[in-house]
Amino acid sequence: MKIAVIGTGYVGLVSGTCFSEFGHHVTCIDKDHEKIDSLKRGEIPIYEPGLGHMIEKNVSGGRLFFSTDTKAAVCEAEAVFIAVGTPTSRRGDGYADLSYVYAAAKELAQYLEGYTVVVDKSTVPVGTARQVARIIKEVNPDADFDVASNPEFLREGAAISDFMRPDRVVLGVDSQRAADLLKQLYNPLYLIETPMVITGIETAELIKYASNAFLATKISFINEIANLCEAVGADVLALSKGMGLDGRIGKKFLHAGPGYGGSCFPKDTLALMRIGQERGAPLRIVETVVEINAAQKARMVRKIREALGGSEAGKTLAVLGLTFKPETDDMRDAPALTILPALVEKGATVRAHDPQGMEAARELMPEVEYGNDAYEICRGADCVILMTEWNQYRALDLDRIKGLLKEPNFIDLRNVYDSHLMRDLGFSYAGVGTPTP
Repeated sequence: MKIAVIGTGYVGLVSGTCFSEFGHHVTCIDKDHEKIDSLKRGEIPIYEPGLGHMIEKNVSGGRLFFSTDTKAAVCEAEAVFIAVGTPTSRRGDGYADLSYVYAAAKELAQYLEGYTVVVDKSTVPVGTARQVARIIKEVNPDADFDVASNPEFLREGAAISDFMRPDRVVLGVDSQRAADLLKQLYNPLYLIETPMVITGIETAELIKYASNAFLATKISFINEIANLCEAVGADVLALSKGMGLDGRIGKKFLHAGPGYGGSCFPKDTLALMRIGQERGAPLRIVETVVEINAAQKARMVRKIREALGGSEAGKTLAVLGLTFKPETDDMRDAPALTILPALVEKGATVRAHDPQGMEAARELMPEVEYGNDAYEICRGADCVILMTEWNQYRALDLDRIKGLLKEPNFIDLRNVYDSHLMRDLGFSYAGVGTPTP
C-alpha cells in the first residue's frame, strides 16, 4: 500500500518507519525543509534505540521517503496519517492545541484522489475526527474519503518494539470500507495474533486518554503511598512488590519517584480533565492525579533540602539524569525542570550529566552547569542526586563516588540502590518511600 504520514515528529517518524518495515511504501511529510534534508542525509532528529538502523534499511530498500511535497504524496496515498503535535494550549487552560491537526486536514483535503482513509494518529480529544471530516468536506466536497482514529501507544525508548509487537491496535471507524483498508495495512500484526479493537471513532479517541490517565493514576497513587511509608517507617519497595504480585493490579507503574513527565501523561491528563469538565462529567480522580504529581515534584525539593541539613544555599549538587525517563532525549515536563531551578534559585550550584538529554536541557535550564562525565561532576560536590535511572547509573563505582564527594550524601529519587548497602558503604542515603535509620 502507499501511505503518507504528515508530521515527522516522534509519532510520525516512528510510525512511518515501522509501516515501511511492514513492506508498505511510505512518504513522511514535513514543512520543515531543514528537517527533511537532514532525514534524507540519514540524520535522525530524535534519540530512539533502533530507529536509525530501521530508517536506513527502508530508505535503501525503496520503501521509505521524506518530502516537503504534500500534494505528490497525498494524491497517490490510500491512507494518510495525521501525526502532528497536539501540545497543551498556550492559553494555559489544559486543552489540547488542535491547530496543527486542522491545518494538516485543510491542506491534504485539496489533494485527495480516489478513495482515501484519513487517519488521526495524533492524540486528540473526542470529536476531533468529526471536525477533520468536516474540514475536508468543506475544502473538497467531491472527495471520496473516510476519517478514522488510530491512536498510538508508543513508549519512548521502546517505540520500535511497541509498534512491531503491540499489546493491541485500536481502530476507530465509521465504515466497513475503512476498517477493511486499515486491517490490510496492519495485516502483519494479524499474522502474530495481535488483538485488534475495532470500535467507533469517539471510543477510539477516548481509549488513548483513558489509558494514559490510568497509568498516571498508578504513578501518583504509589507516590502518595511512598510519602505515607516515610511517615510510618515502612518500605515502599517491598510494598510495591506485595501489591504488584496481585494479578488484578500488576507491577508496572508502581515505582515511586519524583513524579511523571514526558510528552504524554502531563498533557493527556490535563486534556482529559478539561474534556470531562466541559461535558459536565468531571473526572475527580484525574484532577487529583494532576495535583498529586505537581506536589510530588515540590516534595522532592524539600527532600533534597532536608538531606543537605535544611538549606541548599552555597551547596554544590551533582545530578545524574535529566530526561523524564531513560532511553530518550525528551525533556518535556521532566521532573528535573521543576526541581533543579528551584534549588538554584535558593543558592545551590547544580552540575548535571545525562547520556542523551543535555543538549535540550541546556536550552531549558541555562542556569545549570553540564559535564560530560558522571564522575567528574561529583568532584567536590555536597551530594549526588540520582534523577533518572539510566542503566549506566545502576552500576556506579560507589567507592569512587564517595571519594570524589565533599560529603557522602546520596539522594536516590528512583530507588535504584539498596538503602542498607549504601549506608554500609558510609553514605547518608535518602530514597523515596524508604525508611531512614
